[in-house]
Amino acid sequence: MAKYLLLKHYRGGPTPYVDFGTLDQWKPEEVEAHFQYMRDFAAKLESTGEFVEGLAAAQEGTFVRYDGPGRPPVTDGPFAETKDLIAGWMVIDVDSYERALELAGELSAAPGPGGDPIYEWLELRPVLTEPPTVTE
Repeated sequence: MAKYLLLKHYRGGPTPYVDFGTLDQWKPEEVEAHFQYMRDFAAKLESTGEFVEGLAAAQEGTFVRYDGPGRPPVTDGPFAETKDLIAGWMVIDVDSYERALELAGELSAAPGPGGDPIYEWLELRPVLTEPPTVTE
């Protein structure tokens, strides 16, 4: 089994297939249908043992970095309107990369305005199980 991270951006990535706007522009029932699709998707993966975790993230965020001993962290933000907003993620544990692609494609079909699939671009990343090996 290999773990993969499915990142939902809602912004960023290749040019959208469908311009579905932002969730605050959708009707309440469209937002609920979208989130219900994702809950149902996660439940299906729980039943097959492929679901590890999934969470939604708020739009607000702050970049933080270390600024040296005894100094407070440096911050920049918040960035409520950012091109690369990560709206949430799901971690899956599957038998193959091909299965991860299949599931990412299925999640991409979550409904949007009017109940039509949004054809959302998802970022698929393998989860490292060991630190990368450095060679000279």
